[in-house]
Amino acid sequence: MDEETTYISNVNAKAMSYAFIKKLFDLFVGLIGLVFLIPITVLVKILYICTGDLHSIFYSQMRIGRNGKEFRMYKFRSMVPNADKKLKKYLKENKEYRKEWDMYQKLDNDPRITKVGKLLRKTSIDEMPQFINLLKGDISLIGPRPLVPGEIEKHHGKEELYESVKPGITGWWAVNGRSDTKNIDSYKKRLELEYYYVEHQSLKLDLKIFFMTFSAVLHHDGAK
Repeated sequence: MDEETTYISNVNAKAMSYAFIKKLFDLFVGLIGLVFLIPITVLVKILYICTGDLHSIFYSQMRIGRNGKEFRMYKFRSMVPNADKKLKKYLKENKEYRKEWDMYQKLDNDPRITKVGKLLRKTSIDEMPQFINLLKGDISLIGPRPLVPGEIEKHHGKEELYESVKPGITGWWAVNGRSDTKNIDSYKKRLELEYYYVEHQSLKLDLKIFFMTFSAVLHHDGAK
């Protein structure tokens, strides 16, 4: 066996080991998360009832996963009902909203967020139903942010790179600003952080992101 063949073999073995460990960790975290999700779901429902909001506390949206496969991602609803439809109206009536949305794909002070929703986002509890997606295999614990179908057009030739891995609940971009657009110059900059993870993913980097996520959540860094 020549040196090149040995090198390729070692690389493949390392990649397989990394994928296996990551899959086991996703399963473990998903099961633990599901245990906590049940009582938290009851609590969130009570909070919404107390504010007079009797609509469903869950929100789902189509996202793009690995190899471009679409899946339905679950979250606790943090916005008013029919928020997607109302967004179109806000963007049409307010040029500042439109400009901010085009640049970041987010609104720093989104008027659609409910009072309960602000609390859910500040504590990152709104993300917890994604443990269902984690157990289903739609996403991984750590990876690029799941994109909505319209966002993929902004990658300008790097779609396959982004879609080569499973999206994640948290990731390199998430721990370097999360949803705080003031910490990220633009949507392009955000994608650069995501590309960095895809090109440098490893067990060491995943562990770093895992512990940085705890710090970000505890200190509410970038949470809105």
